[in-house]
Amino acid sequence: MVTAAAGPDDRPASAWAPLRTAVYRNLWLALLAANVGTWMQTVGAQWLLIHHPNASTLVALVQTASLLPVLLLALPAGVLADNFDRRHLLIAVQLFLVAVAVALTLLTATNRMPPALLLTLTFAFGVGQALTLPAWAAVIPELVPQDQLRSASALGSISVNAARAVGPAVAGVLIARTGVAPVFALNALAFLIFAYALARWRPGNARAVEVPERFAAALRAGGRYVRHSPTVRRLLRRALVFVVPASALWALLPLVAERQLGLGSGGYGLLLAALGVGAVAGGLLLAAIRTRLSANQLLLIAGVLFTISLTVVATVRVVPLVLVALLPAGMAWVTVLANVNAEMQLFLPSWVRARGLAVYQVCFAGGQAVGALVWGLLADVAGLVLAYLAAAALMLVGTVTSQIWPLPDLRTVNRDPAAYWPQLHLAREPDPGVGPVLVTVQYVVRPERAQPFLAAMDVVRGARQRTGAMRWGLFRPAETTDRFVEVYLVPSWGEHLRQHGGRLTGEDREAEERARELTDGEPEVRHLVPAAAGPALRDDQEAV
Repeated sequence: MVTAAAGPDDRPASAWAPLRTAVYRNLWLALLAANVGTWMQTVGAQWLLIHHPNASTLVALVQTASLLPVLLLALPAGVLADNFDRRHLLIAVQLFLVAVAVALTLLTATNRMPPALLLTLTFAFGVGQALTLPAWAAVIPELVPQDQLRSASALGSISVNAARAVGPAVAGVLIARTGVAPVFALNALAFLIFAYALARWRPGNARAVEVPERFAAALRAGGRYVRHSPTVRRLLRRALVFVVPASALWALLPLVAERQLGLGSGGYGLLLAALGVGAVAGGLLLAAIRTRLSANQLLLIAGVLFTISLTVVATVRVVPLVLVALLPAGMAWVTVLANVNAEMQLFLPSWVRARGLAVYQVCFAGGQAVGALVWGLLADVAGLVLAYLAAAALMLVGTVTSQIWPLPDLRTVNRDPAAYWPQLHLAREPDPGVGPVLVTVQYVVRPERAQPFLAAMDVVRGARQRTGAMRWGLFRPAETTDRFVEVYLVPSWGEHLRQHGGRLTGEDREAEERARELTDGEPEVRHLVPAAAGPALRDDQEAV
């Protein structure tokens, strides 16, 4: 399923403004068709497995197979989207998805679709989705004016959830009347439409990248930023705490429809449609609700609502009551994920935003994939009711933790780019690939200011490590009482130039200024590059 990152809307009335741009409107409509086809394909794949032995595990594995590629490939896909022509990449991936959908259609129509092959092709479909996600998210700023980006993100969320409401219902009717093969055929057509819309789009100026990052270096830089950002880690944890128990609802719903409610494929589509309707309603109401409740209050309410929905689905056998219970579940789903996603967008600086959001997709998809497998296995062993009640209990525990470890308040955090380091004056300019580079900064600090300086430099350490430093340390020369030497190691000269040229933010600048206020005079900076070819640093064994 193709999604666009959701961001907060400033004014609900302007949510449809991007659709006035013809190119965006055409692509959005084509994307809506692709999302509808994706949900139809998911329902078709799950329904093919509903009567097989160990159906609980097999049905849950459909979700695992479709989401596992995002877990494995989201971050590399983000790097590809930053280093290749995004339009060409998207077109190639959509044509690959068309080929997978055609194979699903032909094999299903000829009764040559065993469960293992179905899951393999579902995995291949997930690979295409994983490659699409970051490229499409990165393309949106090229399609609409800057002041409409948040509205465009909201429209992406509406597209996904409208497809969730329509796709399963259409698939259920088709499966009941014509079988599963036509569902897969329509999915192929949907992605062909999206590829055609992309081919018709002719972007203006090509993107310019001054110093493209090498693939491996870009991967490491994205991982380094997340690893050394407590705020990003907190947001990722909040997403996982919700998604893992929530995945039980999606993974086991076909079995609830068939075993507990006695519904056919059309009834299952109706259950998914109820979830989609609730999600669309939640997306439309979210902007108004945000003005009355804080993000953490929204998390608490959404978690409680989802817990109640899981409990009702597990214990109630009356179809209308289950449908009603699924509406708030859809609303809660959008509320939690839209809030976490918006906080990620607001916090991540532009240079690492695609990779940071890719890590978010890894956690989101990984939580769903692993959760679906766990709940499927538990349902096979202990039954559907116990699996759902266990998920409800875990959801309630996670909801309580939202009050212990709340979402960070980013309203006063300055995330604007800030290239404030002084211009380099060098005797010779090293090659960008030279490295590692050892940077030393010597400060003069009066003894009575030493402790506040150490505390301020701990914040600076985080900025250094997020923007490129592999190692960091703060030392005091034994010969003096008023000197501190900051030392950090950067992988290459090109990486250090990127620190100078756009990786730092206003928050980083404020942290450095707080530390500098405790020093006397200007710090003395040195850049040490390898003196000769070969390893610049050796351990004891290499030296011997």
